[in-house]
Amino acid sequence: MPVYLAVSLDVEEEGLFGGNYQTQGYTVTNTQSLPSLAPLFCLGIRPTLFCAYSVITDPRSVAILTHLRDTYGAELAAHLHHWNTPPIAPNLPPIVHRVPASSLSDTLFSEKLSHLLEAGEHAFGAPMTSFRMGRWDIHKHHFPLLRRLGITCDASVRPLHGTCERSANPDHFDAPSTPYVIPTAEGDLFEVPLTVTPILASLPRLLQNKGLSPTLTRCMNWLKSTTNYWGALALLPAYHPLWAMELVTKLYLARGGKLLSLTWHSSEIHPGGAPHIPDQAHADKLLHKVTSYISWLKQHYDICCLPMAELRQRLKAQSPTLVAETGDWTVAHPSHD
Repeated sequence: MPVYLAVSLDVEEEGLFGGNYQTQGYTVTNTQSLPSLAPLFCLGIRPTLFCAYSVITDPRSVAILTHLRDTYGAELAAHLHHWNTPPIAPNLPPIVHRVPASSLSDTLFSEKLSHLLEAGEHAFGAPMTSFRMGRWDIHKHHFPLLRRLGITCDASVRPLHGTCERSANPDHFDAPSTPYVIPTAEGDLFEVPLTVTPILASLPRLLQNKGLSPTLTRCMNWLKSTTNYWGALALLPAYHPLWAMELVTKLYLARGGKLLSLTWHSSEIHPGGAPHIPDQAHADKLLHKVTSYISWLKQHYDICCLPMAELRQRLKAQSPTLVAETGDWTVAHPSHD
């Protein structure tokens, strides 16, 4: 059986990674570096490019993205940065520092997503059916809204990513790292979570906080919210060395995983596009790391790389349908939504 591989980039404006979110005046020069992905295309990689409103409405970016789709079979998908996707409140400052998606009403969320999807269909000549929420900030009540607007595949869930009490962030801690189906009253949604693997297989069970005292529950929630710093590895090449990416791959596949989901950002392949990519040398180093990882994969496994929409067609029928009363990685029973 092949090992499926989902490679994706969030294609978006510069100015992120420092807690600043521009509602206006942003730039998207980083999309000019997208052709530097050519070494990956030569290895058979067909990525999903999750495009924010900022790049969808930039003619030069649209031309580059369309070329990558038509030449290399990349999928052009939707990426919601709600802080600069219309409709935007007239009193919103040019730069904001907190952008919790939970602050949006379902109506406003739907209006912004609808605006994004309409702009994408106009720019690319075809509807976008795959989606990723900015900052992994998706909550369970968003899934029916996605499906209602024509999204059939989502890639917004980050397993083992918990939340502290009183936090506006979603709770994805108990999500599996393998694909699953989210049932909603609007129809099924295929979920491709980020590949996140605990160093110890028993870690998620050990961090369950059922039946604990309030004090121990708070401690356990803190441990869950920081697991990505000490107890789990993710396929995020901008933050992990090559040996760690190889390790998480071996652990994930040894435990029965079938789909590897690897992702980074367009600004991380552009010199100066992110604080940790200050120059061309850093951009080249990251691309070399990803290329080395893909080459290592192909040497050791039978790899099949497909964009999100095609993965849905290939794997949905054999993926479990999951619901949960707690957490934000799926819905409760669809009739509850």
